[in-house]
Amino acid sequence: MNALVPLPVLLPLCVTGLKLAIGPRLHRLQRFISIAVLGAVLVLSVLLMVAADRHGPLSVHLGDFAPPVGITLVADRLAGLMLTVSSAVTLLVLVYSLGQGMADRDDQAPVGVFHPAYLILVAGVSCTFLAGDLVNLYVGFEIMLVASFVLLTIGGTATRIRAGSTYVIISLFSSVLFLVAIAMTYAVAGTVNLAQLAQRLQEVPLGVRTLLEAMLLTVFAIKAAVFPLAAWLPDSYPTAPAPVTAVFAGLLTKVGVYSMLRTQTLLFPGHRLGDLLMLAALASMVVGILGAVAQTDLKRVLSFTLISHIGYMVFGIALAGHGSISGAIVYVAHHITVQTTLFLVAGLIERRDGTTELTRLGGLARAAPLLAVLFFAPAMNLAGIPPLSGFIGKLGLMRAGIDAGGAWAWALVAGSAATSLLTLYVMAKVWNLAFWRDAPPGAEEEGVVLESADDDEGDEGDTEGGGAAGSGSDLPVPAGAVVAAGFLGQSITTTKRLPWPMLAATGAAVALGLSYTVLGGPLTTFTQAAATELLARTPYIEAVLGR
Repeated sequence: MNALVPLPVLLPLCVTGLKLAIGPRLHRLQRFISIAVLGAVLVLSVLLMVAADRHGPLSVHLGDFAPPVGITLVADRLAGLMLTVSSAVTLLVLVYSLGQGMADRDDQAPVGVFHPAYLILVAGVSCTFLAGDLVNLYVGFEIMLVASFVLLTIGGTATRIRAGSTYVIISLFSSVLFLVAIAMTYAVAGTVNLAQLAQRLQEVPLGVRTLLEAMLLTVFAIKAAVFPLAAWLPDSYPTAPAPVTAVFAGLLTKVGVYSMLRTQTLLFPGHRLGDLLMLAALASMVVGILGAVAQTDLKRVLSFTLISHIGYMVFGIALAGHGSISGAIVYVAHHITVQTTLFLVAGLIERRDGTTELTRLGGLARAAPLLAVLFFAPAMNLAGIPPLSGFIGKLGLMRAGIDAGGAWAWALVAGSAATSLLTLYVMAKVWNLAFWRDAPPGAEEEGVVLESADDDEGDEGDTEGGGAAGSGSDLPVPAGAVVAAGFLGQSITTTKRLPWPMLAATGAAVALGLSYTVLGGPLTTFTQAAATELLARTPYIEAVLGR
Protein backbone atom coordinates (compact mmCIF):
# COMPACT_ATOMS: atom_id res chain seq x y z
CA MET A 1 0.00 0.00 0.00
CA ASN A 2 2.96 2.33 0.61
CA ALA A 3 3.69 2.24 -3.12
CA LEU A 4 0.43 4.11 -3.74
CA VAL A 5 1.51 7.18 -1.73
CA PRO A 6 3.35 9.03 -4.55
CA LEU A 7 0.67 8.39 -7.18
CA PRO A 8 -1.62 11.36 -6.38
CA VAL A 9 1.37 13.55 -7.25
CA LEU A 10 2.98 11.57 -10.07
CA LEU A 11 -0.16 10.67 -11.99
CA PRO A 12 -1.32 14.23 -12.79
CA LEU A 13 2.26 15.30 -13.60
CA CYS A 14 2.88 12.42 -15.99
CA VAL A 15 -0.45 12.89 -17.73
CA THR A 16 0.28 16.61 -18.07
CA GLY A 17 3.16 15.74 -20.39
CA LEU A 18 0.82 13.59 -22.46
CA LYS A 19 -1.74 16.39 -22.68
CA LEU A 20 0.89 18.91 -23.73
CA ALA A 21 1.88 16.52 -26.50
CA ILE A 22 -1.74 16.25 -27.62
CA GLY A 23 -2.05 20.04 -27.57
CA PRO A 24 -5.35 21.73 -28.34
CA ARG A 25 -6.49 18.94 -30.64
CA LEU A 26 -8.83 16.05 -29.84
CA HIS A 27 -11.12 17.85 -27.37
CA ARG A 28 -13.04 14.75 -26.34
CA LEU A 29 -9.84 12.86 -25.60
CA GLN A 30 -8.57 15.81 -23.55
CA ARG A 31 -11.75 15.83 -21.48
CA PHE A 32 -11.75 12.06 -21.01
CA ILE A 33 -8.12 12.00 -19.88
CA SER A 34 -8.60 14.84 -17.39
CA ILE A 35 -11.72 13.33 -15.85
CA ALA A 36 -10.18 9.84 -15.78
CA VAL A 37 -7.00 11.06 -14.08
CA LEU A 38 -8.83 13.05 -11.41
CA GLY A 39 -11.20 10.13 -10.88
CA ALA A 40 -8.19 7.86 -10.38
CA VAL A 41 -6.63 10.35 -7.94
CA LEU A 42 -9.91 10.38 -5.98
CA VAL A 43 -9.93 6.58 -5.75
CA LEU A 44 -6.28 6.55 -4.67
CA SER A 45 -6.99 9.20 -2.04
CA VAL A 46 -9.84 7.17 -0.57
CA LEU A 47 -7.63 4.05 -0.47
CA LEU A 48 -4.85 5.97 1.29
CA MET A 49 -7.28 7.46 3.80
CA VAL A 50 -8.77 4.06 4.65
CA ALA A 51 -5.33 2.41 4.87
CA ALA A 52 -3.99 5.18 7.13
CA ASP A 53 -7.03 4.81 9.38
CA ARG A 54 -6.64 1.04 9.66
CA HIS A 55 -2.87 0.62 9.72
CA GLY A 56 -1.44 3.98 10.73
CA PRO A 57 0.63 6.45 8.69
CA LEU A 58 2.07 5.26 5.38
CA SER A 59 5.43 6.56 4.18
CA VAL A 60 7.69 6.11 1.19
CA HIS A 61 11.24 7.29 0.55
CA LEU A 62 11.60 8.03 -3.15
CA GLY A 63 14.64 6.35 -4.65
CA ASP A 64 14.96 4.36 -1.42
CA PHE A 65 17.15 7.13 0.03
CA ALA A 66 16.67 7.35 3.78
CA PRO A 67 16.14 10.72 5.50
CA PRO A 68 17.50 13.33 5.45
CA VAL A 69 18.84 12.67 1.92
CA GLY A 70 15.75 11.36 0.15
CA ILE A 71 12.34 12.80 -0.57
CA THR A 72 9.79 11.48 1.91
CA LEU A 73 6.04 11.35 1.32
CA VAL A 74 3.71 10.51 4.20
CA ALA A 75 -0.01 9.74 4.23
CA ASP A 76 -1.60 9.76 7.67
CA ARG A 77 -5.26 10.30 8.58
CA LEU A 78 -5.07 14.07 8.14
CA ALA A 79 -3.32 13.89 4.77
CA GLY A 80 -5.69 11.16 3.58
CA LEU A 81 -8.78 13.17 4.46
CA MET A 82 -7.43 16.33 2.85
CA LEU A 83 -6.48 14.41 -0.29
CA THR A 84 -9.93 12.83 -0.53
CA VAL A 85 -11.85 16.07 -0.08
CA SER A 86 -9.57 18.03 -2.42
CA SER A 87 -9.71 15.32 -5.10
CA ALA A 88 -13.49 15.22 -5.02
CA VAL A 89 -13.73 19.00 -5.24
CA THR A 90 -11.22 19.34 -8.09
CA LEU A 91 -13.04 16.65 -10.07
CA LEU A 92 -16.36 18.47 -9.69
CA VAL A 93 -14.82 21.81 -10.63
CA LEU A 94 -13.30 20.25 -13.74
CA VAL A 95 -16.71 18.98 -14.85
CA TYR A 96 -18.14 22.43 -14.15
CA SER A 97 -15.43 24.12 -16.21
CA LEU A 98 -16.06 21.82 -19.15
CA GLY A 99 -19.70 22.82 -19.05
CA GLN A 100 -18.74 26.48 -19.00
CA GLY A 101 -16.55 25.91 -22.03
CA MET A 102 -13.31 27.18 -20.53
CA ALA A 103 -11.21 24.36 -21.87
CA ASP A 104 -12.73 24.72 -25.33
CA ARG A 105 -10.95 28.06 -25.69
CA ASP A 106 -7.71 26.21 -26.22
CA ASP A 107 -8.64 25.23 -29.76
CA GLN A 108 -6.66 28.02 -31.44
CA ALA A 109 -3.81 28.19 -28.95
CA PRO A 110 -0.43 26.71 -29.95
CA VAL A 111 -0.51 24.61 -26.78
CA GLY A 112 -3.57 23.60 -24.78
CA VAL A 113 -3.40 25.61 -21.55
CA PHE A 114 -6.28 24.89 -19.23
CA HIS A 115 -6.08 21.10 -18.86
CA PRO A 116 -2.30 20.89 -18.21
CA ALA A 117 -2.34 23.85 -15.81
CA TYR A 118 -5.24 22.38 -13.89
CA LEU A 119 -3.58 18.99 -13.53
CA ILE A 120 -0.35 20.63 -12.38
CA LEU A 121 -2.35 22.51 -9.75
CA VAL A 122 -3.85 19.23 -8.53
CA ALA A 123 -0.36 17.69 -8.36
CA GLY A 124 0.90 20.66 -6.33
CA VAL A 125 -1.96 20.40 -3.86
CA SER A 126 -1.35 16.66 -3.45
CA CYS A 127 2.37 17.27 -2.99
CA THR A 128 1.81 19.68 -0.11
CA PHE A 129 -0.56 17.29 1.67
CA LEU A 130 1.89 14.37 1.37
CA ALA A 131 5.15 16.26 1.91
CA GLY A 132 7.33 14.73 4.60
CA ASP A 133 9.97 17.47 4.58
CA LEU A 134 10.03 21.26 4.36
CA VAL A 135 11.74 21.36 0.96
CA ASN A 136 9.11 19.15 -0.63
CA LEU A 137 6.44 21.29 1.00
CA TYR A 138 8.06 24.32 -0.60
CA VAL A 139 8.14 22.55 -3.97
CA GLY A 140 4.43 21.83 -3.66
CA PHE A 141 3.75 25.51 -3.01
CA GLU A 142 5.77 26.52 -6.06
CA ILE A 143 4.03 24.01 -8.31
CA MET A 144 0.73 25.51 -7.21
CA LEU A 145 2.04 29.04 -7.76
CA VAL A 146 3.06 28.38 -11.37
CA ALA A 147 -0.23 26.69 -12.24
CA SER A 148 -2.39 29.16 -10.32
CA PHE A 149 -0.89 32.19 -12.10
CA VAL A 150 -1.76 30.63 -15.46
CA LEU A 151 -5.30 29.84 -14.33
CA LEU A 152 -5.81 33.18 -12.59
CA THR A 153 -4.89 35.16 -15.71
CA ILE A 154 -6.64 32.93 -18.23
CA GLY A 155 -8.38 35.20 -20.72
CA GLY A 156 -5.63 37.81 -20.62
CA THR A 157 -7.81 40.77 -19.61
CA ALA A 158 -6.16 43.75 -17.94
CA THR A 159 -8.08 43.16 -14.71
CA ARG A 160 -6.94 39.57 -14.47
CA ILE A 161 -3.33 40.35 -15.32
CA ARG A 162 -3.31 43.05 -12.64
CA ALA A 163 -4.86 40.75 -10.04
CA GLY A 164 -2.58 37.90 -11.06
CA SER A 165 0.49 40.10 -10.74
CA THR A 166 -0.52 41.05 -7.19
CA TYR A 167 -1.05 37.41 -6.34
CA VAL A 168 2.34 36.40 -7.74
CA ILE A 169 4.21 39.21 -5.96
CA ILE A 170 2.70 38.25 -2.60
CA SER A 171 3.32 34.55 -3.28
CA LEU A 172 6.94 35.16 -4.27
CA PHE A 173 7.52 37.17 -1.10
CA SER A 174 6.17 34.33 1.01
CA SER A 175 8.27 31.86 -1.00
CA VAL A 176 11.47 33.81 -0.31
CA LEU A 177 10.58 33.97 3.37
CA PHE A 178 9.91 30.24 3.31
CA LEU A 179 13.33 29.56 1.76
CA VAL A 180 15.00 31.65 4.45
CA ALA A 181 13.11 29.71 7.13
CA ILE A 182 14.14 26.39 5.56
CA ALA A 183 17.79 27.48 5.43
CA MET A 184 17.72 28.57 9.07
CA THR A 185 16.04 25.33 10.09
CA TYR A 186 18.68 23.26 8.32
CA ALA A 187 21.42 25.36 9.87
CA VAL A 188 20.25 24.68 13.42
CA ALA A 189 18.93 21.11 13.04
CA GLY A 190 20.93 19.61 10.15
CA THR A 191 17.79 18.31 8.44
CA VAL A 192 14.53 19.44 6.89
CA ASN A 193 12.75 16.10 7.30
CA LEU A 194 9.67 16.71 9.46
CA ALA A 195 10.03 13.53 11.51
CA GLN A 196 13.66 14.28 12.30
CA LEU A 197 12.86 17.90 13.04
CA ALA A 198 10.22 16.78 15.53
CA GLN A 199 13.04 15.18 17.51
CA ARG A 200 15.86 17.67 17.01
CA LEU A 201 14.04 20.98 17.42
CA GLN A 202 13.37 20.16 21.06
CA GLU A 203 17.13 20.50 21.64
CA VAL A 204 17.36 23.91 19.88
CA PRO A 205 17.50 27.02 22.12
CA LEU A 206 14.05 28.37 22.89
CA GLY A 207 14.60 31.75 21.23
CA VAL A 208 15.77 30.20 17.96
CA ARG A 209 12.89 27.73 17.99
CA THR A 210 10.41 30.56 18.54
CA LEU A 211 11.92 32.54 15.65
CA LEU A 212 11.59 29.55 13.31
CA GLU A 213 8.00 29.03 14.43
CA ALA A 214 7.18 32.68 13.80
CA MET A 215 8.72 32.64 10.32
CA LEU A 216 6.90 29.47 9.26
CA LEU A 217 3.62 30.78 10.68
CA THR A 218 4.04 34.01 8.72
CA VAL A 219 4.60 32.08 5.48
CA PHE A 220 1.59 29.85 6.01
CA ALA A 221 -0.58 32.73 7.21
CA ILE A 222 0.05 34.53 3.90
CA LYS A 223 -0.91 31.39 2.00
CA ALA A 224 -4.01 30.90 4.16
CA ALA A 225 -5.07 34.58 4.00
CA VAL A 226 -5.05 35.10 7.75
CA PHE A 227 -5.67 38.70 8.77
CA PRO A 228 -3.71 41.03 8.56
CA LEU A 229 -1.95 39.14 5.73
CA ALA A 230 -5.10 38.70 3.64
CA ALA A 231 -5.40 42.04 1.82
CA TRP A 232 -4.41 40.43 -1.50
CA LEU A 233 -7.30 37.95 -1.61
CA PRO A 234 -10.50 40.03 -2.17
CA ASP A 235 -8.99 41.73 -5.22
CA SER A 236 -7.40 38.61 -6.73
CA TYR A 237 -9.96 35.82 -6.58
CA PRO A 238 -13.15 37.56 -7.87
CA THR A 239 -11.52 38.52 -11.18
CA ALA A 240 -10.79 34.93 -12.24
CA PRO A 241 -13.23 32.67 -14.11
CA ALA A 242 -15.78 31.04 -11.83
CA PRO A 243 -14.24 27.52 -11.77
CA VAL A 244 -10.78 28.92 -11.05
CA THR A 245 -12.10 31.16 -8.28
CA ALA A 246 -13.98 28.21 -6.81
CA VAL A 247 -11.01 25.86 -6.64
CA PHE A 248 -8.71 28.63 -5.38
CA ALA A 249 -11.10 29.67 -2.61
CA GLY A 250 -11.82 26.12 -1.63
CA LEU A 251 -8.32 24.65 -1.74
CA LEU A 252 -5.37 27.01 -1.95
CA THR A 253 -6.00 28.81 1.32
CA LYS A 254 -6.60 25.46 3.06
CA VAL A 255 -3.15 24.32 1.99
CA GLY A 256 -1.80 27.11 4.19
CA VAL A 257 -4.07 26.04 7.05
CA TYR A 258 -2.96 22.42 6.62
CA SER A 259 0.69 23.47 6.78
CA MET A 260 0.06 25.43 9.97
CA LEU A 261 -1.73 22.46 11.50
CA ARG A 262 1.03 20.02 10.51
CA THR A 263 3.98 22.10 11.70
CA GLN A 264 2.37 23.38 14.90
CA THR A 265 1.47 19.89 16.11
CA LEU A 266 4.56 18.04 14.87
CA LEU A 267 7.40 20.57 15.18
CA PHE A 268 6.24 23.01 17.84
CA PRO A 269 4.13 21.20 20.44
CA GLY A 270 3.22 23.45 23.34
CA HIS A 271 3.99 26.42 21.07
CA ARG A 272 4.67 29.82 22.65
CA LEU A 273 2.79 31.79 20.00
CA GLY A 274 -0.66 30.51 20.91
CA ASP A 275 -1.91 33.90 22.12
CA LEU A 276 -0.73 35.55 18.90
CA LEU A 277 -2.56 32.93 16.86
CA MET A 278 -5.72 33.50 18.91
CA LEU A 279 -5.50 37.22 18.20
CA ALA A 280 -5.06 36.54 14.48
CA ALA A 281 -8.00 34.12 14.52
CA LEU A 282 -10.29 36.62 16.23
CA ALA A 283 -9.22 39.47 13.93
CA SER A 284 -9.74 37.29 10.84
CA MET A 285 -13.24 36.33 11.92
CA VAL A 286 -14.38 39.82 12.85
CA VAL A 287 -12.67 41.89 10.14
CA GLY A 288 -13.52 39.38 7.42
CA ILE A 289 -17.22 39.19 8.20
CA LEU A 290 -17.52 42.97 8.60
CA GLY A 291 -15.93 43.31 5.17
CA ALA A 292 -18.50 40.86 3.79
CA VAL A 293 -21.34 42.88 5.29
CA ALA A 294 -20.14 45.97 3.42
CA GLN A 295 -19.94 44.34 -0.02
CA THR A 296 -22.56 44.43 -2.77
CA ASP A 297 -20.92 42.00 -5.21
CA LEU A 298 -21.49 38.30 -4.52
CA LYS A 299 -17.93 37.25 -5.39
CA ARG A 300 -16.47 39.86 -3.05
CA VAL A 301 -18.94 38.87 -0.35
CA LEU A 302 -17.75 35.28 -0.59
CA SER A 303 -14.10 36.38 -0.66
CA PHE A 304 -14.49 38.21 2.64
CA THR A 305 -16.43 35.34 4.23
CA LEU A 306 -13.52 33.13 3.17
CA ILE A 307 -11.11 35.29 5.17
CA SER A 308 -13.52 35.33 8.10
CA HIS A 309 -13.97 31.57 8.29
CA ILE A 310 -10.25 30.91 8.04
CA GLY A 311 -10.30 32.36 11.54
CA TYR A 312 -12.27 29.35 12.81
CA MET A 313 -9.54 26.99 11.65
CA VAL A 314 -6.78 29.12 13.18
CA PHE A 315 -8.88 29.17 16.36
CA GLY A 316 -8.61 25.39 16.61
CA ILE A 317 -4.89 25.37 15.84
CA ALA A 318 -4.22 28.08 18.44
CA LEU A 319 -5.92 26.18 21.27
CA ALA A 320 -3.82 23.10 20.39
CA GLY A 321 -6.06 20.72 22.33
CA HIS A 322 -7.56 17.43 21.23
CA GLY A 323 -11.08 18.81 20.80
CA SER A 324 -9.93 21.96 19.05
CA ILE A 325 -7.69 20.11 16.57
CA SER A 326 -10.52 17.68 15.79
CA GLY A 327 -12.94 20.58 15.30
CA ALA A 328 -10.47 22.39 13.06
CA ILE A 329 -10.06 19.32 10.83
CA VAL A 330 -13.84 18.96 10.52
CA TYR A 331 -14.13 22.63 9.64
CA VAL A 332 -11.38 22.49 7.03
CA ALA A 333 -13.10 19.60 5.21
CA HIS A 334 -16.47 21.35 5.51
CA HIS A 335 -15.20 24.71 4.33
CA ILE A 336 -13.31 23.35 1.32
CA THR A 337 -16.56 21.92 0.00
CA VAL A 338 -19.02 24.64 0.97
CA GLN A 339 -16.90 27.59 -0.11
CA THR A 340 -16.19 25.95 -3.45
CA THR A 341 -19.89 25.28 -3.94
CA LEU A 342 -20.87 28.87 -3.25
CA PHE A 343 -18.39 30.18 -5.81
CA LEU A 344 -19.72 27.66 -8.33
CA VAL A 345 -23.24 29.01 -7.68
CA ALA A 346 -21.91 32.54 -8.16
CA GLY A 347 -20.61 31.41 -11.54
CA LEU A 348 -24.04 30.05 -12.45
CA ILE A 349 -25.65 33.36 -11.50
CA GLU A 350 -23.12 35.26 -13.58
CA ARG A 351 -23.64 32.88 -16.49
CA ARG A 352 -27.40 33.41 -16.31
CA ASP A 353 -27.66 37.13 -15.57
CA GLY A 354 -24.32 38.55 -16.66
CA THR A 355 -23.35 39.94 -13.28
CA THR A 356 -22.81 39.09 -9.62
CA GLU A 357 -23.58 42.65 -8.49
CA LEU A 358 -26.40 42.18 -5.98
CA THR A 359 -28.00 45.55 -6.73
CA ARG A 360 -28.62 44.36 -10.31
CA LEU A 361 -30.02 40.94 -9.43
CA GLY A 362 -33.44 39.83 -8.27
CA GLY A 363 -36.27 37.39 -8.75
CA LEU A 364 -34.06 34.32 -9.08
CA ALA A 365 -36.12 32.25 -6.61
CA ARG A 366 -39.07 32.42 -9.00
CA ALA A 367 -37.19 32.49 -12.30
CA ALA A 368 -34.60 29.81 -11.42
CA PRO A 369 -35.81 27.73 -8.44
CA LEU A 370 -33.10 25.10 -8.92
CA LEU A 371 -30.44 27.79 -8.71
CA ALA A 372 -32.08 29.06 -5.53
CA VAL A 373 -31.89 25.60 -3.94
CA LEU A 374 -28.26 25.21 -4.99
CA PHE A 375 -27.43 28.47 -3.22
CA PHE A 376 -29.60 28.08 -0.13
CA ALA A 377 -28.20 24.75 1.09
CA PRO A 378 -24.48 25.71 1.18
CA ALA A 379 -25.31 29.23 2.39
CA MET A 380 -27.07 27.84 5.46
CA ASN A 381 -24.26 25.33 5.87
CA LEU A 382 -21.69 28.13 5.89
CA ALA A 383 -23.75 30.04 8.45
CA GLY A 384 -23.70 26.98 10.71
CA ILE A 385 -27.42 26.26 10.92
CA PRO A 386 -28.07 23.01 12.86
CA PRO A 387 -27.68 20.16 12.09
CA LEU A 388 -25.45 20.93 9.07
CA SER A 389 -21.72 20.23 9.07
CA GLY A 390 -20.87 23.89 9.61
CA PHE A 391 -22.68 23.69 12.92
CA ILE A 392 -20.85 20.48 13.84
CA GLY A 393 -17.45 22.08 13.25
CA LYS A 394 -18.28 25.33 15.02
CA LEU A 395 -19.81 23.51 17.97
CA GLY A 396 -16.67 21.40 18.38
CA LEU A 397 -14.45 24.49 18.29
CA MET A 398 -16.60 26.47 20.72
CA ARG A 399 -16.79 23.55 23.16
CA ALA A 400 -13.00 23.26 23.00
CA GLY A 401 -12.72 26.99 23.73
CA ILE A 402 -15.02 26.73 26.71
CA ASP A 403 -13.11 23.72 28.06
CA ALA A 404 -9.78 25.54 27.63
CA GLY A 405 -10.92 28.61 29.54
CA GLY A 406 -8.95 31.82 29.78
CA ALA A 407 -9.64 35.31 28.46
CA TRP A 408 -8.50 34.66 24.90
CA ALA A 409 -10.45 31.41 24.62
CA TRP A 410 -13.65 33.05 25.81
CA ALA A 411 -13.07 35.99 23.46
CA LEU A 412 -12.76 33.54 20.57
CA VAL A 413 -15.93 31.72 21.62
CA ALA A 414 -17.81 35.04 21.64
CA GLY A 415 -16.21 36.08 18.35
CA SER A 416 -17.16 32.74 16.79
CA ALA A 417 -20.79 33.13 17.81
CA ALA A 418 -20.93 36.73 16.54
CA THR A 419 -19.26 35.78 13.26
CA SER A 420 -21.71 32.93 12.74
CA LEU A 421 -24.67 35.27 13.27
CA LEU A 422 -23.21 37.87 10.93
CA THR A 423 -22.56 35.16 8.33
CA LEU A 424 -26.24 34.26 8.55
CA TYR A 425 -27.09 37.93 8.09
CA VAL A 426 -24.84 38.18 5.03
CA MET A 427 -26.32 35.05 3.45
CA ALA A 428 -29.84 36.34 4.18
CA LYS A 429 -28.90 39.65 2.55
CA VAL A 430 -27.70 37.86 -0.58
CA TRP A 431 -30.86 35.75 -0.62
CA ASN A 432 -33.14 38.77 -0.28
CA LEU A 433 -31.39 40.82 -2.94
CA ALA A 434 -30.62 38.17 -5.55
CA PHE A 435 -33.40 35.64 -5.06
CA TRP A 436 -36.37 36.89 -3.08
CA ARG A 437 -37.10 40.41 -4.29
CA ASP A 438 -38.38 41.23 -7.76
CA ALA A 439 -35.83 41.76 -10.49
CA PRO A 440 -34.78 45.44 -10.66
CA PRO A 441 -35.42 47.49 -13.83
CA GLY A 442 -32.70 47.21 -16.45
CA ALA A 443 -31.62 43.69 -15.53
CA GLU A 444 -29.36 42.05 -18.09
CA GLU A 445 -30.93 40.22 -21.01
CA GLU A 446 -29.70 37.03 -22.58
CA GLY A 447 -26.61 37.19 -24.73
CA VAL A 448 -24.33 39.44 -22.69
CA VAL A 449 -20.75 38.44 -23.48
CA LEU A 450 -18.90 37.43 -20.32
CA GLU A 451 -15.56 36.64 -22.00
CA SER A 452 -13.97 38.58 -24.84
CA ALA A 453 -10.45 39.25 -26.00
CA ASP A 454 -11.30 42.95 -26.35
CA ASP A 455 -12.55 43.24 -22.78
CA ASP A 456 -9.66 45.11 -21.20
CA GLU A 457 -11.68 46.57 -18.39
CA GLY A 458 -12.84 43.34 -16.80
CA ASP A 459 -14.32 39.95 -17.43
CA GLU A 460 -17.90 40.35 -16.37
CA GLY A 461 -19.08 41.84 -19.61
CA ASP A 462 -21.57 44.22 -18.00
CA THR A 463 -22.54 46.99 -20.37
CA GLU A 464 -25.38 49.44 -20.49
CA GLY A 465 -28.45 48.11 -22.19
CA GLY A 466 -27.18 44.56 -22.15
CA GLY A 467 -24.76 45.03 -25.04
CA ALA A 468 -21.90 42.70 -25.69
CA ALA A 469 -18.91 43.69 -23.71
CA GLY A 470 -15.84 44.06 -25.83
CA SER A 471 -17.66 43.16 -29.02
CA GLY A 472 -17.61 46.66 -30.39
CA SER A 473 -21.40 46.73 -30.60
CA ASP A 474 -24.20 47.85 -28.32
CA LEU A 475 -26.59 45.29 -29.76
CA PRO A 476 -27.58 42.19 -27.76
CA VAL A 477 -26.06 38.94 -28.89
CA PRO A 478 -28.32 35.90 -29.25
CA ALA A 479 -27.93 33.50 -26.35
CA GLY A 480 -25.11 31.07 -26.95
CA ALA A 481 -23.86 32.87 -30.05
CA VAL A 482 -20.15 33.37 -30.63
CA VAL A 483 -18.98 36.87 -31.48
CA ALA A 484 -15.81 37.79 -33.33
CA ALA A 485 -12.68 38.54 -31.32
CA GLY A 486 -13.70 36.29 -28.45
CA PHE A 487 -10.85 34.87 -26.42
CA LEU A 488 -8.97 32.42 -28.63
CA GLY A 489 -11.88 32.37 -31.05
CA GLN A 490 -14.71 31.86 -28.56
CA SER A 491 -16.65 33.82 -25.97
CA ILE A 492 -18.95 32.96 -23.12
CA THR A 493 -22.39 34.54 -23.20
CA THR A 494 -25.23 34.62 -20.73
CA THR A 495 -28.09 32.21 -21.14
CA LYS A 496 -31.21 31.40 -19.15
CA ARG A 497 -30.73 27.71 -19.98
CA LEU A 498 -27.66 26.80 -17.97
CA PRO A 499 -25.38 24.00 -19.26
CA TRP A 500 -26.19 20.72 -17.56
CA PRO A 501 -22.57 19.85 -16.61
CA MET A 502 -22.39 23.10 -14.62
CA LEU A 503 -25.67 22.31 -12.84
CA ALA A 504 -24.72 18.67 -12.26
CA ALA A 505 -21.31 19.53 -10.82
CA THR A 506 -22.77 22.18 -8.53
CA GLY A 507 -25.53 19.81 -7.41
CA ALA A 508 -22.95 17.12 -6.65
CA ALA A 509 -20.90 19.65 -4.63
CA VAL A 510 -24.04 20.55 -2.65
CA ALA A 511 -24.67 16.84 -2.02
CA LEU A 512 -21.05 16.35 -0.92
CA GLY A 513 -21.41 19.17 1.60
CA LEU A 514 -24.66 17.71 2.93
CA SER A 515 -23.08 14.25 3.17
CA TYR A 516 -20.83 15.56 5.95
CA THR A 517 -24.01 16.08 7.98
CA VAL A 518 -25.35 12.60 7.22
CA LEU A 519 -21.94 11.11 8.05
CA GLY A 520 -21.34 13.48 10.96
CA GLY A 521 -20.73 10.66 13.45
CA PRO A 522 -18.11 8.74 11.43
CA LEU A 523 -16.52 12.01 10.32
CA THR A 524 -16.16 13.23 13.89
CA THR A 525 -14.79 9.86 15.01
CA PHE A 526 -12.23 9.97 12.20
CA THR A 527 -11.12 13.53 12.98
CA GLN A 528 -10.80 12.69 16.67
CA ALA A 529 -8.50 9.80 15.77
CA ALA A 530 -6.57 12.14 13.46
CA ALA A 531 -6.22 14.68 16.27
CA THR A 532 -4.96 12.00 18.64
CA GLU A 533 -2.41 10.90 16.05
CA LEU A 534 -1.23 14.48 15.43
CA LEU A 535 -0.81 15.30 19.10
CA ALA A 536 0.92 12.01 19.88
CA ARG A 537 3.49 12.62 17.09
CA THR A 538 5.04 9.17 17.69
CA PRO A 539 3.06 7.31 14.95
CA TYR A 540 4.21 9.81 12.33
CA ILE A 541 7.84 9.73 13.47
CA GLU A 542 7.97 5.92 13.62
CA ALA A 543 6.36 5.57 10.21
CA VAL A 544 9.09 7.73 8.66
CA LEU A 545 12.16 6.75 10.68
CA GLY A 546 11.21 3.15 11.42
CA ARG A 547 11.66 3.34 15.15
